[in-house]
Amino acid sequence: MTASKSQGLQIFKTLSKSGLKQPLIEGGIAAGFPSPADDFAEVRISLDESLVKNRAATFYARVSGESMVDAGLDDGDLLVIDRSLEPKDNKIAVCFIDGEFTVKRLALKGEQLFLMPENKNYKPIEVTPENNLLVWGIVTYVIKKV
Repeated sequence: MTASKSQGLQIFKTLSKSGLKQPLIEGGIAAGFPSPADDFAEVRISLDESLVKNRAATFYARVSGESMVDAGLDDGDLLVIDRSLEPKDNKIAVCFIDGEFTVKRLALKGEQLFLMPENKNYKPIEVTPENNLLVWGIVTYVIKKV
């Protein structure tokens, strides 16, 4: 991966074209009561193939801050961002507004656009004609450390 840093957001672009594949338990893991497991056939999965639909337009970035915690985006999480997707109402997007990156939920109310946090301690950002806004990409996946 290569990284660039702008306004506190670290953006990564994958360089790997090898499609490294890791073992996958295909039947899933029970989250309830354990069940006796038969021998399972090992299948391999490539996270790039599973998470990236458009390699040329896909980037990664780390979440910085707590404004999106109620959407499941925690400080330090890794976002998968697709720049080829069209911005739509209710999508979570990485936006470049007035010289700074932010990740927020897009909310269209009539003709007005708001960048909505998912934490009651933060206020929505009303986008006005005075703002310089670029919807940089749409978040498609979140990779978390547990």
